[in-house]
Amino acid sequence: MPTNPTPYILFFRNSGPENYQHLSPDQRQELMMRWNTWYDRLANEGKAVEGQPLELETRVVSGTRGERVMDGPFAEAMEAIGGYVKLIVSSLDEATEIAQRHPGLDYGLIIEVRELTESCHLGVQHHSAEALAI
Repeated sequence: MPTNPTPYILFFRNSGPENYQHLSPDQRQELMMRWNTWYDRLANEGKAVEGQPLELETRVVSGTRGERVMDGPFAEAMEAIGGYVKLIVSSLDEATEIAQRHPGLDYGLIIEVRELTESCHLGVQHHSAEALAI
């Protein structure tokens, strides 16, 4: 475990099924195994604490009272977040190095690395599943 653990999120973009259509079933199986090995190694090291794919169906809510609701997926699906992994590591550089080792990058996956913060510029409080479970 890092000496100064900091939470980061890896957002996976360009990860929809169309991105892998050209792969044979064996190639998809190999990629899935490499992806799981990548994650399992991080989890065993205590660096990956959560990860999950997201459904393609999406809904966007906007407007001053949430009156505008749009259902997707949308044409710009490449930009949509298709999943995430939460890391606990020592630095942005370490989180970036972990992202750079992801096997999906060979197939067009785009990974956004973001640090989670305890404070919001608006003053919104931090909430976590761990805190709620206590």
